[in-house]
Amino acid sequence: MKILHLLNHVDRVGNGIVHVAVDLACLQAQAGHDVWVASKGGAYEALLGRYGVRHVHVDQTRRPLAIWRALRALRALLRDERIEVVHAHMVTGYLLARVLRVAAPWRLVASVHNEWQRSSTLMGGADRVITMSENAIVRLAARGLRREKLRAVRNGTVGSPRLLDALREAVTLRQPAIVTVAGLYERKGIADLIGAFDLLAPAHPDAQLYIVGEGPDRARFEALAAASPARARIHFEGFRPSPRPYLTQAAVFVLASHAEPGGLVLPEARDCGCAIVATAVDGSPELLENGRAGILVPPRDAPALAAAITRLLDDPMECERWRTAARANLDWLRIERQHEETLAVYRDAIAG
Repeated sequence: MKILHLLNHVDRVGNGIVHVAVDLACLQAQAGHDVWVASKGGAYEALLGRYGVRHVHVDQTRRPLAIWRALRALRALLRDERIEVVHAHMVTGYLLARVLRVAAPWRLVASVHNEWQRSSTLMGGADRVITMSENAIVRLAARGLRREKLRAVRNGTVGSPRLLDALREAVTLRQPAIVTVAGLYERKGIADLIGAFDLLAPAHPDAQLYIVGEGPDRARFEALAAASPARARIHFEGFRPSPRPYLTQAAVFVLASHAEPGGLVLPEARDCGCAIVATAVDGSPELLENGRAGILVPPRDAPALAAAITRLLDDPMECERWRTAARANLDWLRIERQHEETLAVYRDAIAG
């Protein structure tokens, strides 16, 4: 099969959409398919090249001249290479493909990674639309997308080429370490986690909070941490190419998101055997098997978050039970399963 992935970039900056696309492209090429990625480039170009994926520099910045050049470059690529499936992972790439789709023989598949965004409904014109969870299918269908086009392919990062390739730096965390790995955006619930840490810190004077990630709201979260009585125990670690050194040392891993289509870090945390506390939003319950592999709490509820973390810190045997539960039944979270299910969507689009 000849497959083209459309992305804004392939930078190594912690973008989950890029991570999913890079993983899929690598495994598709490894399986013998002809695979291209069109983007303005980035650090993952080297990894893609090692797996036999051909990267084409196409700047999809939303400026008239850039868009015109992108359309020309993509039209030539689609014609010359006889592409069979175009997989758009971001809205700009999808819109470019839609313009070129008229009377074209190839099929268009779109991945909706953040279904709560208003722009996600634009992607309903694809031949098939991939979501990250069954929950997202229900929500998108309620917003008018044709249900027969929607396919749920849950994220699976165990065995990811990116993570195998990433440099794992040595870190030593002070214990007990409460760890989160997330982009520093409001929707990731970092403020709630800092609030929860404030509540539990007096009873746990040795506890440390490690916040791993970068994002536009970092300054606001740092200001919240600076105002905390436990500020000396709250650590902003920045972006790390591989979160594994932090996950393997976490006494408790927390994902406090307000919205989370299918957080890649949850399979990674499970693979590392973390005791997990996460909010019951969007795709997170599915990745935690509806509470069998991690403790689920309501979003935007710092006291509930603090109570769940405290439960694990106070009872080592309970914490170990949740570590064991996280490590169980991991096969379905492997990247190979996501790869095979995505190929099945392509075949379905071609047959349709």
